[in-house]
Amino acid sequence: MHLDREEKQNLLHVFNLITTKGHKTESVYELSGIRASYDFDGYTCWLAYRDLTVTLMFHGSYDFEYQHKETLEFFFKMVSNLLAEKDNL
Repeated sequence: MHLDREEKQNLLHVFNLITTKGHKTESVYELSGIRASYDFDGYTCWLAYRDLTVTLMFHGSYDFEYQHKETLEFFFKMVSNLLAEKDNL
């Protein structure tokens, strides 16, 4: 899967939104069903939703793991919705 620059930035914006506005349980933040976490040094971040895990790595690398294409499609719709509503959260 290929992401353009804007899509990568959107994932980082959503990660930031979830970690600032979401509910924290232990080391995982959650907002609207999307979970966000990161490793101890912050070089690797994860977004998770249902059977989907997005790994965001230093220097813009990323990896998607999922079982159902529908989950991936719905995840990107949720990302768009969260970014559109970020001022109202």
